[in-house]
Amino acid sequence: MFSEAFDGKVDYLQVMDEKGNVDQQFFPKDVDDNTVIAMYKNMMFTRAFDNKVLSLQRQGRTSTFAPSFGEEATHIGSAMAMRKDDIFVPAFRQTGVYYARKMPMDLYLLYWIGYEDSNKIPKEVNGFPMAVPVATQLPHSVGIAFAQKYQGRDAAVVVYVGDGGTSEGDFSEALNFAGVWKTPLVIIIENNQWAISMPREKQSAAKTLAQKAFAAGINCIQVDGNDVMAVYKATKDAIENSKNGPTVIECVTYRMGMHTTSDDPTKYRTDEETEKWKLKDPILRVKMYLTAKGIWNDDLEKKTIEEQSKELDDIVQKAEAFKPDPEGMFNTVYSFVPEVLKKEFDEAKASNYWQ
Repeated sequence: MFSEAFDGKVDYLQVMDEKGNVDQQFFPKDVDDNTVIAMYKNMMFTRAFDNKVLSLQRQGRTSTFAPSFGEEATHIGSAMAMRKDDIFVPAFRQTGVYYARKMPMDLYLLYWIGYEDSNKIPKEVNGFPMAVPVATQLPHSVGIAFAQKYQGRDAAVVVYVGDGGTSEGDFSEALNFAGVWKTPLVIIIENNQWAISMPREKQSAAKTLAQKAFAAGINCIQVDGNDVMAVYKATKDAIENSKNGPTVIECVTYRMGMHTTSDDPTKYRTDEETEKWKLKDPILRVKMYLTAKGIWNDDLEKKTIEEQSKELDDIVQKAEAFKPDPEGMFNTVYSFVPEVLKKEFDEAKASNYWQ
């Protein structure tokens, strides 16, 4: 005989649609007009930062850069849902998360210029350095979350991974451990439809990426990743429930630009596809919402653009004025300086190697 062994379903959440209309039933109760404006400004800055760094990269003033055009709602919605003591573990495209968590952006820019000093993240940011190897940050995030639980801290860990990362073994191993030990972990799948040139439908036959959580006994939800309110609500709910165990949130969004500045998306996707997603722009829908409420206008828009432009100029000026300390090659690799490195350091210093 056959009987049902498991019955699972994945809910989909959208709070603010493409026209800026909201479903009041699901609109976060703790979000007021000032919060929405802050979300909008944070998303504006994230996109402006991308434009600035892309320009710098084309001028040879930074190295390879991974822009986040179109994914701003996923970054800002999740980051602003975090509490002060919550910890985030990024991949390599979470510019908006760093900004919303008050990372000094000149320090962040140093990474893309090529200085490892950018990884000296201020303690109050409560975040980790970028992880470029795909999905390797996931097992680390589970360990960090386990430590919070072991130490009795009321803190969740929010980790980010792309759709391509869900095909890696690290993803499955991390979910399995998190599920068994019920760690306070929130896994955000930033499903931007493309893993470099590999489309979503060729990565997995699963109808949703969120449902991969079922095998690990983890709660999951799929949200409109271009809807900052949906991302905020789902992340906040997951953090509040994190004491009971982890949650997987699949944010369905779109990478409007290139994977990195070393990539040419016109080689593998159509203009028609990109144009379709432009109608779902995460920033535009918030602007329409604020304008319809009468709390945003062209003057405020212009003022914000001017303020952020100056902020960006200051960030670039400070980052480009940075002078690295060569001693960091020796004293920041290990928790202590082993004898072999001490010998090399002494030799380098005696020969004025970096003068």
